Amino acid sequence: MKIKLENICKTYESTQVVKDVSMEIEDGEIMVLLGPSGCGKTTLLRMIAGLISRTQGRILFNDVDVSSFPPQKRNTAMVFQNYALFPHLNVEENISFGLKVRKLPTSKINEMVAKIIKSVELEGLEKRKIQELSGGQRQRVALARALVIKPDILLFDEPLSNLDEKLRVSMRQSIKKLQRELGITSIYVTHDQEEAMSIADRITVMNKGEIQQCASPNEIYRNPKNSFVASFVGQANLFNCQVQSDSDKKYINVLNKKINIENDIIGETVTAMIRPEHLHIDKDGIEGVIDFKEELGLITRCQIKIGDMNISLDELNASEHHTLGVGEKIFVSFGENDVVILKEQ
Repeated sequence: MKIKLENICKTYESTQVVKDVSMEIEDGEIMVLLGPSGCGKTTLLRMIAGLISRTQGRILFNDVDVSSFPPQKRNTAMVFQNYALFPHLNVEENISFGLKVRKLPTSKINEMVAKIIKSVELEGLEKRKIQELSGGQRQRVALARALVIKPDILLFDEPLSNLDEKLRVSMRQSIKKLQRELGITSIYVTHDQEEAMSIADRITVMNKGEIQQCASPNEIYRNPKNSFVASFVGQANLFNCQVQSDSDKKYINVLNKKINIENDIIGETVTAMIRPEHLHIDKDGIEGVIDFKEELGLITRCQIKIGDMNISLDELNASEHHTLGVGEKIFVSFGENDVVILKEQ
């Protein structure tokens, strides 16, 4: 099922929470809506589901305008953060509920429920009450209940935020695997950048009701469109630099290194980004002092004070430099190709 959004807006009283959003989601794709709390991602998801009305714009499923369709006519299924399971029903009864509402034959219901229970690895728990399940098991029941009705579109509203880290990793792997096997067009809302990167075919980064960038996880990370995307997805060192000229070449100065640039006006200010992992310790680099260290397992993240700036540098713990301490002098360098020029709005 292909989804197309055309100029979608949502206004509550005088506050516009979704602003002129347009995008296309391909058949079988998993699109992640990523952004901070209040950015409009959940509101957008609920408009697609038909749970809330749009103020303006069109929602199309396979070129059919469903903007005015009630939720039950859209053939979507949603997996919620709080599971939304029936506590008085057991696992099997929760999963089969939607099929019974559709008045399918009992034999068909039993067949479909058994198949989905196997897919989400809940075999042996069919008669368990919801209160007897772990958080991860409850979320698997919620996922099974959504999948068993064979929706055209699967919607996820921050489904893993109540789980601990280990369970989140396990569940997101299960979700991606199932989504791939079934080929259901899916939209997944989260504020967790790691979750977004691991699950998505493409990520739409939102802020203040607007799309900041829509691209593959790799493109979002390596070539963020602006400083908001750069800072929200991963760690970023940002530098405001003035465009200068030298022998007919335009350049900016980043940590005392000339970086050639094109298509910018001499004298204007641009924002340059370097990821912490692209900085390295080099005796020919610029001098700085380690101001703070944070051990993160595989890497150590150092805050380096250079003049009146603080920058982040990620050093592998297997490196010969990982034993350097706070207060020690170091020299920092980077490659010209590691600098990304951002296009601010």
